[in-house]
Amino acid sequence: MASSLTEGIAALDWHSLQQELNEQGYAAFPSLISADACEELIATYGQDELFRNTIQMARYRFGEGEYRYYQAPLPSLLQELREGFYPMLAKTANQWLEMLGREAIYPATLPEFLAQCHDQGQLRSTPLILKYETGGYNCLHQDMYGEVFFPFQVVFALNQKEKDYNGGEFLLMEQRPRAQSRGHVITLDQGAGLIFPTSYRPVQGTRGYYKNTLRHGVSTITSGTRYSLGIIFHDAK
Repeated sequence: MASSLTEGIAALDWHSLQQELNEQGYAAFPSLISADACEELIATYGQDELFRNTIQMARYRFGEGEYRYYQAPLPSLLQELREGFYPMLAKTANQWLEMLGREAIYPATLPEFLAQCHDQGQLRSTPLILKYETGGYNCLHQDMYGEVFFPFQVVFALNQKEKDYNGGEFLLMEQRPRAQSRGHVITLDQGAGLIFPTSYRPVQGTRGYYKNTLRHGVSTITSGTRYSLGIIFHDAK
């Protein structure tokens, strides 16, 4: 499984993905995690020893649902996803900085980047699994967790829309300066994923590039139970 997953990440059409990230700020890709592996990940939800923290969204007015942060060391599949996606996304992250006239700061490998997080006291792992039941939703938000953050994250659908649940579309809201916000509604098949910005994306204007702020969330689940996996690359304080 580990070898095929690494090969699957490398075999993605990265030229097209990077082009979509530059042009629209997000990019979806087809099923990468097998149905069996998705079921195995869902099964981890009840294994308390794998997690460092559980968040009830309603308690913090984040929405209605629950998510759990995996404890380090991460399960091998999550570690491989995190390490496999990081290098290509770091290239795009540095390109975005250059568009904005800033110096490239993201190192080539995940361990090097995590060392930067740890130097700032960001030591807690951030990959997470999310569970929504009927009536659940997630308010628009950003996942920053500290001074050091990576500008992309990846979400995977772990079960199948219109089979295991209805509703629950992924929402991405883009705030545009001096203009009304633009919303994107994205659905994913089981095992498929989406790359999207943690905080902003560069957009070309008449005087060069500027930042558009983005927030993400999940629309209301109208029936069933929805599971998803979030791969965040920076660690948290």
